[in-house]
Amino acid sequence: MKTTFNTQTIEINPSNDGYVATLENKNIFIKVIRVDLQNIKMDLLIDNKRVIAYVSSDGARRWVTINGQTLMLTKTSGAKQGVRHDHAGGLTAPMPGQVRSVTVSEGDVVKKGQTLLTMEAMKMEIKIQALMDGKIKSVFVLQGDTVEREQILIEMED
Repeated sequence: MKTTFNTQTIEINPSNDGYVATLENKNIFIKVIRVDLQNIKMDLLIDNKRVIAYVSSDGARRWVTINGQTLMLTKTSGAKQGVRHDHAGGLTAPMPGQVRSVTVSEGDVVKKGQTLLTMEAMKMEIKIQALMDGKIKSVFVLQGDTVEREQILIEMED
């Protein structure tokens, strides 16, 4: 995913253990430690320094506040239609919508193709299914939550 901060383009890509953000040919390693959806807060490791980020979004723009400084990020590209919605083991929302049901919990063992949660978007039912056999590492949403496109819903591990 490419995003713009002021006039600079930041490219954010999934890696084995989180994400790599590239800014001015410098790689910054980001690992999500914990997501608190009620307070819209994330505990992150950015280049091995623990930080707390508060995030809000209106779809194309995201405001990220770290250490009292707010950055506005504008999304310039993202997932293409028809691609799998998984990033570094995380299953993401294909479009904005509402979570109608969550059928798994942290620690559950699941099979490829098993429905993990159901969303409703634009009057359609969307089933988010396991793309592989594995174990549920984290569930980031609850029934009734409203989610944005590409928001991580569930994280799986082998």
